[in-house]
Amino acid sequence: MKIIPEFLEQQSLIQTIRRDIHAHPELKFTEFRTSAMVTQQLRDWHIPVHLGLGTTGVVGTITGQLGPGKSIGLRADMDALPLTEHNTFAHASQHAGCMHACGHDSHISILMATAKVLQSMQKEVPGTVVFLFQPAEEGAPGTEEGGAPLMIKEGALDQPKVEAVFGLHIEAELPVGNIYYKQGAFMASSDWFTIKINGKGSHGSQPWGGVDPIASAAQIIEGLQHIVSRQMNIVTAPVVITVGTIKGGVRSNIIPETAELTGTIRTLDSKMQTEVHERIRNTVKNIAASSGATAEVTIDTKTLVTYNEPSLVKKTLPSLFKAAGANNVLETTWQTGAEDFSFFSAKAPSFFFYLGALPAGKDPKDAAPHHTPNFYIDESGFTVGVKAFCNLVFDYAKAK
Repeated sequence: MKIIPEFLEQQSLIQTIRRDIHAHPELKFTEFRTSAMVTQQLRDWHIPVHLGLGTTGVVGTITGQLGPGKSIGLRADMDALPLTEHNTFAHASQHAGCMHACGHDSHISILMATAKVLQSMQKEVPGTVVFLFQPAEEGAPGTEEGGAPLMIKEGALDQPKVEAVFGLHIEAELPVGNIYYKQGAFMASSDWFTIKINGKGSHGSQPWGGVDPIASAAQIIEGLQHIVSRQMNIVTAPVVITVGTIKGGVRSNIIPETAELTGTIRTLDSKMQTEVHERIRNTVKNIAASSGATAEVTIDTKTLVTYNEPSLVKKTLPSLFKAAGANNVLETTWQTGAEDFSFFSAKAPSFFFYLGALPAGKDPKDAAPHHTPNFYIDESGFTVGVKAFCNLVFDYAKAK
């Protein structure tokens, strides 16, 4: 294959694109500059584009000239996070309160370089390649739909009909250039919950005169953890319930009328997800009632389980071996992080994997985690991502 010589001409392009996007981050559904840059670059390379899917989404398409074949989707997310960057390198964010602290700028540049390589090899490309540049992976406000489900609803996988979707996620705490994967359930579903507890106000010196919603909240927090440790069969799959915020009260000597908890639920099995929801509602209702309070539970599903189709993984794993070297492609375990790539995997056979970006010789314990102001990645491993995507395109077309 000509993938490597074609790619070598694009290495500086990857860095240029990534650093430009990193310096100009944009939040969910406001990726207008990023979308315009992606669009213009694809058009300059004579790659047809479809705009407006999912508000700021961009879909590019290459129809190979090797003859009719399968249709494959490659996805990258585009949104940044509401953080102020602490890094001081030249391409640090120019916008206070907004930063690419999860690596989506890396995903964009890897996918764009892939598009350039495949466009230059169009006569040898089998079938059709659909490049999915997706907004709002980090979640939409409230109960609004995020970028992946919205793009799917508006036809991103339909013209042409995509038969398989592949994606990657850069990982700051894994060795640069290594690939990590798991077949079957890989990343967790993500549900966000709100619990509103209604009590009766009283003076802080006379708790018997009211119904204390803060005391009920404390009992509910403990009860939620008993669901994980005593009620769910975690041999089947992991379960996480985290309370992230507690709100209640206005003064130290006033028992308030209400309190509110919010948090997240992570599961890796759809049946367990349904059961956890039911147990949360029952636990909250009964604990609140035991003290004379009432409670309301709202649960919003943000992502599904990211599922890697085992037969697809088996067929295309050699593509990753060729890209990174067999010794650098490692099977990992469940991940309780979540990805809205899961909505693509619910519509077509899919394979999502991690690409390491921890600088060589650096201790993972010293790496700034994703979603933090000091987040940093080594760009040298991006070449592996491009090779992986290109190999997947060619090898999937030949897989039986």
